[in-house]
Amino acid sequence: MSKHLLNPQGEFPAAGLGRRLAAMFYDFLLCTALLIVTSGAYKMIQMAIIGEEKMRALTEAGALDGDPLLSTVLLFVLFGFFAKFWTHSGQTLGMQVWCIRVQNADGSSISLWQALLRFLVSIASLLCVGLGFIWSLFDKQKRSWHDMYSNSQLVRIPKKTQ
Repeated sequence: MSKHLLNPQGEFPAAGLGRRLAAMFYDFLLCTALLIVTSGAYKMIQMAIIGEEKMRALTEAGALDGDPLLSTVLLFVLFGFFAKFWTHSGQTLGMQVWCIRVQNADGSSISLWQALLRFLVSIASLLCVGLGFIWSLFDKQKRSWHDMYSNSQLVRIPKKTQ
């Protein structure tokens, strides 16, 4: 995927932790809905393949708890959500609301590889009790772990005027 310059162009300040967390909460709500719909579709497909009676029996026996295939599908769907937004416009829906954007230093969109690195390192940041995000409070450029590891930056852009 070729990188393209994002609009608007210019020098923008780094996004602070408060805006990051607000956008994350907004995206959390959207992703929760997306994962619920995906799980429902997965279960419907599963029921069509194995049948309603067998599905009911497996569910009551607890055999479908912790389904590794469902977990994998959900992880890929979640990555697909973020990768599409980050590589196309640099903004998820939550980031659009809070006027922040992920980009390269030259103002271009990040690559799919950078999106994968951001995604994986941000999960690690959260698993470390949010330390990777808190890091942005102490970094001079307000970078979190996934910003540094993916060689990208999160900037605050001006609101669009109609």
